[in-house]
Amino acid sequence: MGCGASIPKKCKVGGKGKKRRSVIQEVAVFVPTIRIPVDSDVAHPLRGLVSKELVDRLSKFRARVVALSEEIYCAGVSDVSELQHALDEYLPVVLGLTTKESRLESSVEFRWRTLDDDQECCLSSAWYEVLSVIHMMAMLALFEANLILIPKNGQVGGERKVSEDAKKDVVDSLLRASGCLDYCVHRILVQIPAQVKKSFPSYLQEGMLEAISIQALAQCVEIQLGLASECEKATLSVKRRLACELVSYFSQAHYCLSGCNTSDSFGKKLLLFLKWKCMEAKAVAYYYHGLVLDKGNEASSHISAVCCLSAADDLVADSKRACLSFCLANPITRVPPPWGIMRNMHKKIPDAACKRFQMYGYLFEQDKNSALQSLPDLPEFALSLRPEGYELPSTDSIWDNVDSQPQIQSLKEHLDDEDEVLRPGVCSVLLGIT
Repeated sequence: MGCGASIPKKCKVGGKGKKRRSVIQEVAVFVPTIRIPVDSDVAHPLRGLVSKELVDRLSKFRARVVALSEEIYCAGVSDVSELQHALDEYLPVVLGLTTKESRLESSVEFRWRTLDDDQECCLSSAWYEVLSVIHMMAMLALFEANLILIPKNGQVGGERKVSEDAKKDVVDSLLRASGCLDYCVHRILVQIPAQVKKSFPSYLQEGMLEAISIQALAQCVEIQLGLASECEKATLSVKRRLACELVSYFSQAHYCLSGCNTSDSFGKKLLLFLKWKCMEAKAVAYYYHGLVLDKGNEASSHISAVCCLSAADDLVADSKRACLSFCLANPITRVPPPWGIMRNMHKKIPDAACKRFQMYGYLFEQDKNSALQSLPDLPEFALSLRPEGYELPSTDSIWDNVDSQPQIQSLKEHLDDEDEVLRPGVCSVLLGIT
């Protein structure tokens, strides 16, 4: 499994392989494994239990989601609004299967597959379908955020020139994705029996969903920090706080994976991404912490400032190696140009570390107290961002009169249904013709 920015070269559309250009993609926002729904037999398990109108509505809306998913991810369509609208239409209808009154929660087997390895997960659980739909909404939001940040001028590895309004749109998408995944963790997974969850693929594990939710918040703060670094009115204290928050978010996301199975390529790729971004965040946090400490008048403040800036310099070098490791891990992604807060930090941090050491290096010789020359801890701040609130929509009104009692069909409807199931060639079998 791999990140969504690296869509596979060949996608099955309508049962046939459809080749895509072999292009190594660039990642700005990490998008986990892309899952899309597969045609499932919704009508037959529900026949006779609910009205034909409801069955047709459910089948029609799901088929629409299937078709649009293949079109967007396999044909390279960048506008996801139509698929988002299709999911919004489908969700209230499929929610009816989860109600206790309907007694239909396990009546239909729903099929989903990953694009990069074509692995399918088929489960007879309406809550699994709801989880998959909301998960897909989150992935669409991440996918859209990544598209906004990647240069559209066709220049490979070109500098990312993103307007402030576009960055705000990215933040909105990331908060929306975080909210959807947070809802999945705290409100959807608890509805699913443990026995069913044992059959879940690794990317639907609770820790994995929580990690991606927090990662989305981290990348919101990353954009905010980039904007603050360009704002003359933003103080060093504000920038330091944002940088320290960024470290906390990425560290939390990494911690969430500690109990997860990350042995597949997706899990490994995600771990490398979080390691890389956490190193960058620490480099920036120590840089700003060093500048704040350097404003003190005591010799100990200057010594601590030099230690912080030296650590930041080392972390920048380590983060470059971590970035390369992430990009080379399967699926391979393009090495991105420095952007946002890191666009200028690759030069600022080494310059500041060198300058401060030239200014205060003599203090290290004068004061041999090793305690003062150790790296100070980063300050801790309360985290300011929370996932955007998400709530399930109301169940579609078409379910209002459904009580899962057998539906009375006319003889014509019954024969029509049987005809759909038996054809073609079944009549020959019934007549004993071989």
